[in-house]
Formats: sequence, C-alpha cells, structure tokens
Amino acid sequence: MSQFFESIKIEDQKIFLLDFHQKRVNDTFANFGNKGSIDLDKIYKSLNHDEDGLFKLRISYDLEKRVRTQLIPYAISEITDFQLVDNNSFSYSFKFEDRTELERMKMKSKANEIIIVKNNHITDTSYSNLLFQKGKEWFTPTSFLLNGVQRQHLLKSKKIRETEITLQNIKEFSHFQIINSMNDFDDMFIYPIEKITNLPENGDYLEL
Repeated sequence: MSQFFESIKIEDQKIFLLDFHQKRVNDTFANFGNKGSIDLDKIYKSLNHDEDGLFKLRISYDLEKRVRTQLIPYAISEITDFQLVDNNSFSYSFKFEDRTELERMKMKSKANEIIIVKNNHITDTSYSNLLFQKGKEWFTPTSFLLNGVQRQHLLKSKKIRETEITLQNIKEFSHFQIINSMNDFDDMFIYPIEKITNLPENGDYLEL
C-alpha cells in the first residue's frame, strides 16, 4: 500500500521539524501529480499521545492519502564502523518505502554502516545525511541523495555550511557525524574520520 514515509521526532509530547516534514510530503504529492496532501499535525494529534520520553513517529502513506502510523520508543545507538560504497546509479530523492537497494548495499559491506559514494562524491549513509568537521566548522556535502529535514534546518539556522566532499578531499576533515530527523547536531556522537575503514589509501572501497 504505502509508497513513502516520514520519520518524525516526538519528545515529551512535542513534535519536531514539523514544517520541514510537511513541506516534503507536500512536495512529494506535487511531484507525482497528485492534488492535495496529508496533514501530519492532524495525524499526530489523532493519536492522543500523552507519554513523555523520546519517540519516533513513522507515518507511511501513498498517493491515495492512505496512511499507516507507528509510534515507537527511540534510543540513539552508536555505530562501530563505516565503509565507503561506490554506486553511481543509485537515486533516492524522495522518502520511498522501498529500501531494497540500500539494504543490498549494506549487506555487501563489511561495516556496521555504509557511506554511499556517487560519481566520486560523498553523499549519505543508508539512513542519514552527513556532517564533516574541518577546524571548528561543520560542513555537509553538496552531493546529498536526500535533502533531509535536519540538514535543511541546520543550514537555515546557519549552524553548518555546504561544501563539495569527494574521495580526494575527505581526509582533509577530522571528524564526522550523522544527522536525520531523529539525530540532531550532537557533540556526543562525533566519529573520527578513521572510523571509515576504507578511506582512500587505506583500502579499496566497495564498488557495486
């Protein structure tokens, strides 16, 4: 049934980045030629959620405006290692439910998480955008696959900047972190660049 989904952060009964999520849903409907949209705030309020703590609200939907919801407790987990995976043909410009290709890439890798390389440029992990640190500044690749809501929010608030990040210059950055709707800009989950096990000159990155 569902073709697309949104994962929305709910903490202590407060919904986060709703305007960015709603815009993405509206843009999805518009891109595929469907009038109208679904109202994410109305859907959340209909759940009558009254528990404190951190939750992920997953809203799956199709272009006929049929909706499924899941509201589940969420805990941010640390990732042990990352691997660069080369895939020049992969595209993920909307939040599609079908993640078959992403899972295939992860299964072929030898690390806990992958970083997808497209046409020599760093893009995203299998489920998040990326930030890279140089000096005291944080940058996000211009070559993202999906322009995530947290990425948009951080750029708008000028906490980060965009730059071109490639296989040739990735080692100019000292640290990186993952960001998505559930993972904010967070000093607790910063990884040294060496957590990428197959950096150029360290080994062959995985070509698919």
